[in-house]
Amino acid sequence: MKTDKEVQRDILDELAWEPRVDAADIGVSVEDGVVILNGRTKSLIEKWVAERVAQRVEGVRAVTDQLVVKLPGDSQYGDADIAHAAANALDWNVSVPRSRIKLVVEQGCIALKGNVDYHYQKEAAEDAIRGLRGVKGVRNTIIVTPPSISPGNIKQKIEKALERAAQVDAQKITVETEGGKVILHGDVRTWAEREEAERATWAAPGVFAIENDIRIAA
Repeated sequence: MKTDKEVQRDILDELAWEPRVDAADIGVSVEDGVVILNGRTKSLIEKWVAERVAQRVEGVRAVTDQLVVKLPGDSQYGDADIAHAAANALDWNVSVPRSRIKLVVEQGCIALKGNVDYHYQKEAAEDAIRGLRGVKGVRNTIIVTPPSISPGNIKQKIEKALERAAQVDAQKITVETEGGKVILHGDVRTWAEREEAERATWAAPGVFAIENDIRIAA
């Protein structure tokens, strides 16, 4: 089991190793495996990458992202320019049902609204705009309204998917369903395993919400 100092050192090393992140402007503190990232990044995508770098380090139980996006002078754009670029990005993404998604831009932050059939479409919409110049934040309130399927079938399909996932020890995870809502319980060794279990669950037809109660074993 790693100490908090060891986890902190590994995160700092991993941030320095990641070419998409300027580690010089990022601070890391750790208490009982809970990580706090603070400082600033030059873009939203850099902030997003830094958070995922911390999550993939062994010994991390949770991450609190307090990083602030400070855009350089040549990346300052008006809301109208950002809205135009974001609309084009959504239009050109084949995974996004554009006619069902609306966006609002305010002070560089984009709010996504609407409804889609599958979670991957909701993720695709956010992925399409996160890396645009001038974007300081994204609030994704797109609702997933999948085709109906019986809860029993959902549970069985998810359990089979977890068994197939190479990074997941399916025997340590239990699945509950409440209609199209899925609740995951259990203990795993790493954050990456927890994320993989959730990813596999979202792929199941009929799922519109996930409550991930899987814990990172100390």
